[in-house]
Amino acid sequence: MAITIKDVAQLANVAPSTVSRVIANDTRISEKTKVRVRKAMEKLGYHPNLIARSLANQSTRIIGLVLPSSSNGFYQSPFFSTILQGLSEGAQEKHYSLLLSTGKTEDEIYEGVMNMVQGGMVDGIILMYSRMNDRILTYLQARGFPFVVIGKPYDFIEEITYVDNDNVLAAEQLTDYLIQLGHKRIGFIGGNITFVMTLNRLLGYERALKRADIVPRREYTIHEDVLHEGGQAAAKKLLSIDEPPTALVVSDDRMALGVMHSLREMGVRTPEEMSIVSFNHVLFFKQSLTALTSVDINVFDLGYQAAKSIIQKLQTGNTSVVSSIPHHFVERYSCRSINQDEMAMT
Repeated sequence: MAITIKDVAQLANVAPSTVSRVIANDTRISEKTKVRVRKAMEKLGYHPNLIARSLANQSTRIIGLVLPSSSNGFYQSPFFSTILQGLSEGAQEKHYSLLLSTGKTEDEIYEGVMNMVQGGMVDGIILMYSRMNDRILTYLQARGFPFVVIGKPYDFIEEITYVDNDNVLAAEQLTDYLIQLGHKRIGFIGGNITFVMTLNRLLGYERALKRADIVPRREYTIHEDVLHEGGQAAAKKLLSIDEPPTALVVSDDRMALGVMHSLREMGVRTPEEMSIVSFNHVLFFKQSLTALTSVDINVFDLGYQAAKSIIQKLQTGNTSVVSSIPHHFVERYSCRSINQDEMAMT
């Protein structure tokens, strides 16, 4: 004979409705009661039918994940696996599953999101990026469908729930660090300029230069795919300039690794002849020629908090919640001080 909620309620000496709330991890139930009910469930071998509960509540208990159109590069990134781990743990805590939207082009991804929403496949959506003039975000906003953005939105900032670092401040700190080491010829290597993260990191870089009375040089700013190959291409472009930089702010660890490999091929040593700082702090440093000085943006926490935020939105109906994930600077061995005499010789 199957064990029911009533059996659990009788053993735990609570109402059946209380057992249901414990299964849903309702915050209104005390921790003491939750422990008692869960012990009764374990003793009786009771396992809740979450699918049946979802059907009764007209809920899928599934969250859709939407990647940027350059998803092949995204899959290859250590960033993806780390943020996915955070998303998974945040969703699992509340008994939600994740559904990854796939598509090779922006049109395919947009169609996939429409199918998820109109087909009732998911309760909410997490956009794993933020970009300018994003029609998926506009579509979700217009329909009033629950969603959360990882990254600061370009539009509707006051209306959208999002999770992000302070990328402007982080880029300022990295650039300031190079300036304090004596560098004045500092380049910036970023990803797609339509992504808000790239825009904010470029803004922080330029702010730090201007504060130090260093005029940003257009030829020192390069945008490439956020891949190892993108970093290689950017390094070659910068080294072809008559007066190349002596230091680089690179917007992603994979790109930085590509930069270092190109520099090595061209006989430029890191950090003796080129100092490099980077973002994300998720690259395995055994792959790196020199351990990178970088900003740890707490990638796992970005995913975990995004999952918590969308579930909170679904449960409470909150319209706008902003979660700022702290970052911290990690100094390693990819930079060195440079004095004015050395600069004159380069």
